[in-house]
Amino acid sequence: MNLSEIPQIIAEIKEILDGRKIRLMEVCGTHTVAISRSGFRPMFAPDIELLSGPGCPVCVTPASDIAKSIWLAENGKIVVTFGDMMKVPVNGTSLLQLKAQGAKIEVVYSPLESLDIARENPSEEVVFIGVGFETTIPTIAGTIKVAEQMKLNNFSVLPSAKTIPIPLDIICQSPDIAVDGFILPGHVSVIIGAKPYSFIAEKYRKPGVITGFEPMDIIDGIYLLVDMLKNDAPQIKIAYKRVVSENGNESARKLIDEIFEPCDSDWRGIGILPNSGLAIREEYSDFDAQRKFNIPDFPDAKDNPACKCDSVILGILKPTDCPLFGEQCTPQNPQGPCMISSEGACAAYYKYGE
Repeated sequence: MNLSEIPQIIAEIKEILDGRKIRLMEVCGTHTVAISRSGFRPMFAPDIELLSGPGCPVCVTPASDIAKSIWLAENGKIVVTFGDMMKVPVNGTSLLQLKAQGAKIEVVYSPLESLDIARENPSEEVVFIGVGFETTIPTIAGTIKVAEQMKLNNFSVLPSAKTIPIPLDIICQSPDIAVDGFILPGHVSVIIGAKPYSFIAEKYRKPGVITGFEPMDIIDGIYLLVDMLKNDAPQIKIAYKRVVSENGNESARKLIDEIFEPCDSDWRGIGILPNSGLAIREEYSDFDAQRKFNIPDFPDAKDNPACKCDSVILGILKPTDCPLFGEQCTPQNPQGPCMISSEGACAAYYKYGE
């Protein structure tokens, strides 16, 4: 298949549907960006509606967790974070605003860079904000392990990691979202494999396809989903076999299990989901910023009440349904994480003119 064949293949997919209208959710934020960039949403409409899901880690991080990172910065810690976290507003402020006011906040591309900062500032506490899914969790786990080996006592992690499969169970049950099938995340699945998604087909009889991020990967994934729906034969299929296997990356999973253990976790727009997060194990508690600094909870932490990110990440609303989208909320003046994060649905819709 080459790019010039895509319009013909889309026509074939619509022909297979034979007038049936379906809703597919792309779980991963990178898929959302790729679909928007390729212009697939209008090309498949109205036969196939492509919904964005909860696969943007910054977008699903609740305001209370972001308030904790702000508390750390306000209390003199060197806060180290990925760039997407900097602009997320909570209670009228953000890490970016605090940095402008002189707080010690550093942006990195890898958690391992935090260790260099800790070595260079031995008399100060350095805290990495551990936001991410299974894609980045092994690197965070590896960073904690290296910090222990180096005896970096001034380094810790504020854990806010989440795992992807559990919220999909909530989405499968929701009559409001009414998803017929899932475009499953490529990056996450490199680590966890295909098996953790089996409940989608077995329990809910909905198909899922793990696919890559090139236009032809996405088209192939949608084709497989439509074929399974037509034949009422739901399975979890891998259309990204060049990097994804049934069992995933065993070494990465072992590293995660060594450093972390499952815990209940709060998801923006969903609430507390049992065993959907990861807490640092007792053996590595010296590197747990939550325990080390006894960080308070922030149950009253608030986003902009007019922002609809909580509904966008569940596919209940499209970004264009939010009253702030494109007017009060733009990449230059973002009001919520879905416009701030490079993987956010609102940012993708705005950038590519959807």
